[in-house]
Amino acid sequence: MAMARRRLLALASQLQRRGPAPLATQLWRRAPPRFLSSAASGPFDRLKSPPFARPAARSAASSPWDRFGGGQKRTMFIQTQSTPNPQSLMFYPGKPVMEVGSSDFPNARTAMTSPLAKALFGIDGVTRVFFGSDFVTVTKSEETSWDYLKPEVFAAIMDFYSSGQPLFLDSNAAASMDTAIHEDDSEIVAMIKELLETRIRPAVQDDGGDIEYRGFDPETGIVKLKMQGACSGCPSSSVTLKSGIENMLMHYVPEVKGVEQELDGDEEAELAGQME
Repeated sequence: MAMARRRLLALASQLQRRGPAPLATQLWRRAPPRFLSSAASGPFDRLKSPPFARPAARSAASSPWDRFGGGQKRTMFIQTQSTPNPQSLMFYPGKPVMEVGSSDFPNARTAMTSPLAKALFGIDGVTRVFFGSDFVTVTKSEETSWDYLKPEVFAAIMDFYSSGQPLFLDSNAAASMDTAIHEDDSEIVAMIKELLETRIRPAVQDDGGDIEYRGFDPETGIVKLKMQGACSGCPSSSVTLKSGIENMLMHYVPEVKGVEQELDGDEEAELAGQME
């Protein structure tokens, strides 16, 4: 024990004779841990948190979704589907569009009754809008690219559904009941309307369009129809009208001798331009 005490005293005496430790050694001994937050850390003040600490939350103003209001993301998922008409595309918002029937807007003038149709016509290149039960068909001009148009249509549809506006400003203009059977309809007309509603209309709507009953002439046996949506102006619309609709009506209703397509003034001018 006495020997150990003498060794400790000798070691302490040697340390005293050596003097203070070099400055670098003192800094090494006294420097606080690199990533500890301490007010007395001197040159390490800027290192207030470890590199793995949770980053500060981004401000709402930096969110790219801010322009859609409130910095909240849209949860709407819109699907698209092509149609036989290369200038028309169907947009499925995942929500009901028309509760009953359908509605066609062949130009911007007719779209004034619907906030959604009006917004879509506000996009450069949109020439026609059609509402189905769960889809919106948009028809564009030939010189407009879908790569440009689709994001604009997506935004217009999302804006409409988030606004809470009604589809139509006037509820009376919501849907045409062209195939509704009335008491004064003849048996032939009632059969034509029933076929249009139950057999023909669903098939036409699958292609992003619709068909509207315009009348029946019992003397000539001609049924007058109007193609709507993607089916209007489609290169194959005349084939659909003759080979499909006409054949089915003539098969089930022998009094029907043929089908004619009625065109509005704007559609007649457009068709004449395509034929030139």
